[in-house]
Amino acid sequence: MTITKLPGLVAILSSPSGTGKTTICRNLIHRHNDYKFSISATTRPLRGKEKNGVDYYFVKEQQFDQMIQNNELAEWAFVFGHRYGTPFTEITEAISHNKVLLCDIDVQGGTTLKDKYRQAVTIFLIPPSFTELRRRLFKRKTDSAEQKKMRLETAVKELGYWHRYDYIVLNEDLKEATNEVDMIITAERAKTIRRNERRFWESGQARLLGL
Repeated sequence: MTITKLPGLVAILSSPSGTGKTTICRNLIHRHNDYKFSISATTRPLRGKEKNGVDYYFVKEQQFDQMIQNNELAEWAFVFGHRYGTPFTEITEAISHNKVLLCDIDVQGGTTLKDKYRQAVTIFLIPPSFTELRRRLFKRKTDSAEQKKMRLETAVKELGYWHRYDYIVLNEDLKEATNEVDMIITAERAKTIRRNERRFWESGQARLLGL
């Protein structure tokens, strides 16, 4: 067998708000042309300069219900009053084109997706300290004081999920944390078990099994 490319991979990055997972994902995409964001569907309103189909798939509640009924979502969860979900098409297209799909999702979605799709690699990002996490959260200009308080309370709960992830990365220095995540993904793509993933997703067996 001739191996010309590294296989596709689903990489799940989770962390409390303000820990830097979105920034790390963006850094990785700038480094690698075969890395892409997983675009989630969400019922929350569009914010600022966000674009439909680029940042999220912005859908109405009824449409989200229909996606659940049609088994179009690999996972979904309520997050801060709105629903978010990962479309199956994001996974199947990435794997079939040997892409790394970066899933920037909360711990609810991350653990659910890992339970369904065990070949995914999960990475949990932690802040250098609780004081630093609080500082990052409270400097967010898009949130009200009440929303910041809610995010901080949620962050404390989410930190308890670290043991359900494959890897933990400390984001004290952004460049070092990005490098560490990059090395983890590269090593995971080289595993022999990845070689049969594309065939599994392309065959439609995943959907038949309810994955």
